[in-house]
Amino acid sequence: MKTEWFIEEINKPYHWQRVNEILNIKEYLSGKHKILNKPSYQYNGRTYEPRKIVLQYAKVILDYGIGYVISNPITLTGDKKVTDEYKRVYKRGKYNSVDYDVMDKMSKYGFVAEYVYLDSDKQIKSKVIDPADCYPVFDVRGDYVSLIESWTVDNVTYYNIYFPERVEQWTDEDGDLRKIGEFNNLGGLPILYRNQSEIDVLGGSDLLDILPILDNMEDLISKATDAYYHHTTGIAVMKGQQLKGDGLPKDLVSGGIVIDHDADFFFAQNKFDHQAFEALYKTLTSALLDIGHVPAVSMSKTDISNLSEVSIRLLFNLADMKGAQNAKFLREGIEQRFDKIRRLLEYKNVTFTDDEYDTLGIVFHFARPSNDKEIVDNITALRAANLISVESAIERSPYVTDVQGELDKIAGDGKVIRRQFDKQT
Repeated sequence: MKTEWFIEEINKPYHWQRVNEILNIKEYLSGKHKILNKPSYQYNGRTYEPRKIVLQYAKVILDYGIGYVISNPITLTGDKKVTDEYKRVYKRGKYNSVDYDVMDKMSKYGFVAEYVYLDSDKQIKSKVIDPADCYPVFDVRGDYVSLIESWTVDNVTYYNIYFPERVEQWTDEDGDLRKIGEFNNLGGLPILYRNQSEIDVLGGSDLLDILPILDNMEDLISKATDAYYHHTTGIAVMKGQQLKGDGLPKDLVSGGIVIDHDADFFFAQNKFDHQAFEALYKTLTSALLDIGHVPAVSMSKTDISNLSEVSIRLLFNLADMKGAQNAKFLREGIEQRFDKIRRLLEYKNVTFTDDEYDTLGIVFHFARPSNDKEIVDNITALRAANLISVESAIERSPYVTDVQGELDKIAGDGKVIRRQFDKQT
């Protein structure tokens, strides 16, 4: 079988290591944790299986970070002609769901690729490529030149090779590697969304930051449970003479013994230091929330009431910092998506001038709790003093997600009021 360049690329140690790490993360999130490999042990002459308590905090923390940024759909801003067309593309392409998938995989695996294309009905769509099947290719200068998508079904491997101008399809079915298709690539190379990493050009998983803490939490609570059941039950001890009976009964529940006046009976047992356990567990939990950028109030670790907007912002400061970082990485990819959508719209005879297109922007709405009444009162006061425009006021309203649509409705309401006034006069 002839060996093509993309087979050699896939088999590079870097890609093998990266894909194995992604598969390990998938297994961890599915419930296969390190604690489950804990071996059996001997106690009192018998073999026991240790407690293996699995804590799925990782899914909760990752889902929190993802939802904090993208659970509220992003808002498109800019020239009405441009935003109307892009909102139409977003609705037909279900891009709110695409954005969630992109954020989900980028947070869990460090990066994800999105391929923008025209489907058979000439609708603009996006395909989110599984990072485990994705092999970006960079040249010696570090420039992104192509992407290999590879997956296996029933021992047959399929390949999609993305170049800037074309897409090639290959397979090794029947034992022979051969090309089975080639198509024009109107949208260009897939977009790479990458989060922060100090050593990997493709970003690093957020899970790896909290994984050591989670392993220690699972180990601590599992060991503490074993210790409680095995080392605090106690051993029956009798001092002195028993007056009646044939030794200590095997089952003392609902039974009793009679002993001499100077004899003594008790259970000798270890003391379970619950205070030390609580201190260790609380310390690990606090570190987990801090490193995961999750406010303690969101995980029911503290009580609050009657907070002002400033107090809420302080409580969610860590979440805002992480959200701003994730929004930055998403924005870099989404702006590339906008360029590709513009190119594909030109094939449908929809064009914009550079000045019109340059007005296009996005606004993220973090899922931070807010004191809506206080925000609305502040906006109303600024608007009454002519210190803020109607558009800026609507952008900051907690009740509006579609700014341009709301402006159009306000303009429509104004026309209706004017027509009613003209009829009356």
